[in-house]
Amino acid sequence: MPYARLRLILGDQLNENHSWFREVDNATVYCLFETHSEATYTRHHVQKITGFFLAMRAFANRLRELGHHVVYRSLDETLAAGHHSITDCVSHLRREQENPAFEYQLPDEWRLDQELKLYSEKAGGVACDSEHFLSVREDVGRLFADKQRYLMETFYREMRRRHDILMDANGEPATGQWNYDQDNRGRISAEVSIPESPRFERDGGEIVTLLERHGIATMGRMPGNRFTYPVTRRECLEALSDFCRHRLVHFGTYQDAMTTRHPLLFHANLSFAMNTKLLGPREVIDAAINAWRERPEEITINQVEGFVRQILGWREYMRGVYWAQMPEFAEVNALDHRADLPEWYWTGDTKMNCLSHAINQSLDLAYAHHIQRLMITGNFALILGAHPDAVDAWYLGVYIDAIEWVEITNTRGMSQRADGGLIATKPYCSSANYINKMSDYCRGCHYDPKQHTGPRACPFNSLYWDFLDRHRERLGSNYRMAFMYKGWERKGGEQQAAILERAAWVKAHVNEL
Repeated sequence: MPYARLRLILGDQLNENHSWFREVDNATVYCLFETHSEATYTRHHVQKITGFFLAMRAFANRLRELGHHVVYRSLDETLAAGHHSITDCVSHLRREQENPAFEYQLPDEWRLDQELKLYSEKAGGVACDSEHFLSVREDVGRLFADKQRYLMETFYREMRRRHDILMDANGEPATGQWNYDQDNRGRISAEVSIPESPRFERDGGEIVTLLERHGIATMGRMPGNRFTYPVTRRECLEALSDFCRHRLVHFGTYQDAMTTRHPLLFHANLSFAMNTKLLGPREVIDAAINAWRERPEEITINQVEGFVRQILGWREYMRGVYWAQMPEFAEVNALDHRADLPEWYWTGDTKMNCLSHAINQSLDLAYAHHIQRLMITGNFALILGAHPDAVDAWYLGVYIDAIEWVEITNTRGMSQRADGGLIATKPYCSSANYINKMSDYCRGCHYDPKQHTGPRACPFNSLYWDFLDRHRERLGSNYRMAFMYKGWERKGGEQQAAILERAAWVKAHVNEL
């Protein structure tokens, strides 16, 4: 007997606590589809597609365990039927089921939002909230209406008040201070022991073979076809618990540190779990705060506040910026950058230790923590002058947690300043000095972080000063850049000319670095 209602679940809507699933309704069927369009809208890391497909399959099985009716179509099945997009699949299934009512959760990507909105208008469908985020799409746009710059701290404090997180009875921060960012910039020493991270290993070979069978090009690597991310809610909760037990204790202190010793350091690596909605932001925040309250002698406030700020502040803020600025945001290029990304962004084959390590880690694990993304790969692309379209495509593809709503705002906005300063008060650019200060990458590198000219000079140095010099008209009046420009002036004409000459050589030979 045909179903009366068909509900679509996207690959990043795997939330079993959604109100849809509170009761079993035998008249409702839930559907999930592996589609060519979603596997190819950018060139994804092989682990990214593997992770989404594994998580979707596990979620379908979980719904069946709970008694729900589920239709799941694999990539083999959707392509065999000639259905390339999600709406192709929905339309076909509804015809099979004699056109049941159509319902869907609001997508988090602009292109899918538009695709499903158009289809729903024709089909008489109904959209509902995904019930995941702690803010609504319009919050950031309303908060900063008619403002030229969005300030995350303003939004963060509003969210703290709204949700009564780390607040006292008088509506003030519970510890007397809103932000402990100044205490979250430690360089990790060799004496600090880094805990092992949990692995949820399973064979991803079937997905790899599936992608190869249909000629779907990927990037990155999956050594031995072993996939190690959590893809079920039980596994994600275990990963959250492990973070709170073993890494939250040093998260804030070392959240900006970089080292070759361990890819995770004290980071949670829960963004894939959260972005697929297997975990909710409030339960993640509450778990961290509860751990701090249970072990205050071990976990200091800067650890937990820094973690809460990443989720309640930055993650929710970036989503709000996305919906306030799209679709125009996807085309902004305020610095008029036009260069190609170096070829070694896809291979990791460079003599620069910092970039070799960060890129190879990204290619092997589909993961890099936020400072590696911002101050290594992003920083180099910025001072090189890479086109933000190319930077967006690389970041959207290479990381397992990269969904456009969170990727493009971080990349095109914060990292590449293509938004003209809407998100960040200054460009996130630096010379080798910052990298040497915050990491062990420079140790044993082919290039010398102290040299600015000559064949062994670190390319970050000349490119940094070249970036400041060529954008002086745009950035020279920025009060946060005054110290940097004074440093450039102190070098004098002869030294400036030599640095700019070295930068020109670096840009001309970037694929050989």
